[in-house]
Amino acid sequence: MTDPHKPFVLEMEAEADPASAAPVPDAVTETEGRAMQAAARIGAAGARRSAFTRFALWVLGALFSFVITVAAHDFVTGLFARSPVLGWTAFALFVLAAFVLAVLALREWLGFARLLHLDTLRSEAEAARGSGELAAARAAVGRLRKLYAGRAEVTWGLARLAEREGDVLDADGLLAMAENELLAPLDALARAEVEQAARRVALVTALVPIALADVAAALFANLRMIRRVAEIYGGRTGTLGSWRLLRRVFSGLLATGALALGDDLIGSVAGGGMLSKVSRRFGEGVVNAALTARVGIAAMEACRPLAFHATERPAVSALVGRALKGVVG
Repeated sequence: MTDPHKPFVLEMEAEADPASAAPVPDAVTETEGRAMQAAARIGAAGARRSAFTRFALWVLGALFSFVITVAAHDFVTGLFARSPVLGWTAFALFVLAAFVLAVLALREWLGFARLLHLDTLRSEAEAARGSGELAAARAAVGRLRKLYAGRAEVTWGLARLAEREGDVLDADGLLAMAENELLAPLDALARAEVEQAARRVALVTALVPIALADVAAALFANLRMIRRVAEIYGGRTGTLGSWRLLRRVFSGLLATGALALGDDLIGSVAGGGMLSKVSRRFGEGVVNAALTARVGIAAMEACRPLAFHATERPAVSALVGRALKGVVG
């Protein structure tokens, strides 16, 4: 029996190796931008549906529309049987509702058409750049000039392009001139929108401790940012068009693994790691802001009628630095 007044010593068969111990978690790796990762998964959900899923959704939608139509018909005819005044009132309201739905559907269709127009123009410009044909480049620049005719932001650029266009005799130089004169002012506006969204996501993540609030804020801030970026480049979209563009951007980033911590986020993540030593929420907010900036750059590339060639592609660290200037010292 051991003496209770003596220390208890437990002898181990083998000596413990300190090198085999698990490493201490680094603050940088703990701030992974969970809100942006969750928002991206929600935004990209259903981006790739199978043929059977699309057929099932179409059948259910058709059935729902049929039920609603029959119910509305029975409701209006029942009111006509009770009172002609009530019947005509209900009929007029249904006609107005149908008109509103038609206008909304037209707006959505126009939004999809604008996005398709930007994609077509970008494809034509890339084909002209690859082939080196000056005629194809002039046609692409002409469509670009027609797209931005009347925009106050590019009035000076349109005038300069009209003056100097005839002096350029190669396709690459002409497309570079159009990119510098017409898209540089729009790039500045798009960068401002991205910085504003990154700042909003960082502040909500750091200051709102409610569960899932940062995920919802990140999702809707990115949706608004992508919609504004599309409007800046001439692709005004409706609600469905904005969601489709959001899914397109998020799906591309998730598929390529770009919505994660990478080389261009080293500066932002280092800042997030230092801040996380003071407050984990602030560190997480910096990383979420960096991921939001990455989404914004992807949206710029998706909505821009010309790819980044003559002008430099925005850097995530620079966008986050300007977005958080004055917010985080």
